[in-house]
Amino acid sequence: QVQLVESGGGLGQAGGSLRLSCAASGHTFDNYAMGWFRQAPGKGREFVASINWSGRRTRYADSVKGRFTISRDNAKNTVYLQLNSLKPEDTAVYYCAGEVGIGLGEFGDRADWGQGTQVTVSS
Repeated sequence: QVQLVESGGGLGQAGGSLRLSCAASGHTFDNYAMGWFRQAPGKGREFVASINWSGRRTRYADSVKGRFTISRDNAKNTVYLQLNSLKPEDTAVYYCAGEVGIGLGEFGDRADWGQGTQVTVSS
């Protein structure tokens, strides 16, 4: 099991940028695919982006493609999500997830989750 702690959330303006970080501890970080999910008020949790263990493969939800970038630094046991061109509909709690494996992750029952960080985008 890996422990995940998100940071970097806060208030952003439409068209602006934020950078989220997720620090991992407790297990070998580069055994894990990592992902970001979000949950807006009154909605279910949705996939945002994922990255494989090496960082060479990524996947994005259509709603964030071209605006958000996921990356990782295995030396620092940290995964990042750069949020650019923010929109009010990006307002949500953002969660980091990790799952052992060499692919881009399924993030099902075997995944570990952080506590989340709030992102609020004003228009």
